[in-house]
Amino acid sequence: MSKKEDERLHLGKANYLILIVSALVLILGYVIMSFNEITISPILLMIAYTIIIPFALLWQPKKK
Repeated sequence: MSKKEDERLHLGKANYLILIVSALVLILGYVIMSFNEITISPILLMIAYTIIIPFALLWQPKKK
């Protein structure tokens, strides 16, 4: 892999941690949906897809 491709995303440990949290929220939303709970699950899924995942991909921690 070239250096240019390696520097494309700049994802650090915090970004990956937020992505893992978003995956857990998605899993929780789909599990709740399987119990026919149609008030909480769409809210969780919408928060995960529209807020948490974009935040994890776009957020860059401050450099020391």
